[in-house]
Amino acid sequence: MIPELYRDLLTSTALAHVATLGPNGEPQTNPVWFDWDGAHILFSQTTKRQKYRNLQRDGRIALSIVDPANPYRYLEIRGAVERIDPDPDLTFINKMAQKYLGQERYPYHQPGDERVVVIVKPMHTTQMG
Repeated sequence: MIPELYRDLLTSTALAHVATLGPNGEPQTNPVWFDWDGAHILFSQTTKRQKYRNLQRDGRIALSIVDPANPYRYLEIRGAVERIDPDPDLTFINKMAQKYLGQERYPYHQPGDERVVVIVKPMHTTQMG
């Protein structure tokens, strides 16, 4: 599904700009840290965020990753949320803190935050560059 020439973006420290559909059908987008397991895009959210509520209602999702070394090279992935898994011990977000910050623990965790891992199945890609 992911073209070979763009797979490097999936293991880079680029951010993925994730778009979901809001309660009135309007797009809502923001950048997130992400991971690639060879078949799925994974990212963390808290259950209090709008993006989480959007995905509970409508699992369609799009994300784009811009090459940090070449802003004219990007990969867009459209797909669907396959599942949302709890992350009560912060294993996944700590893994992302290691990838993006070089820190063993996610430093921005707030008391009361409930973290989940969103697992996205790619269904369509476009790319440039």
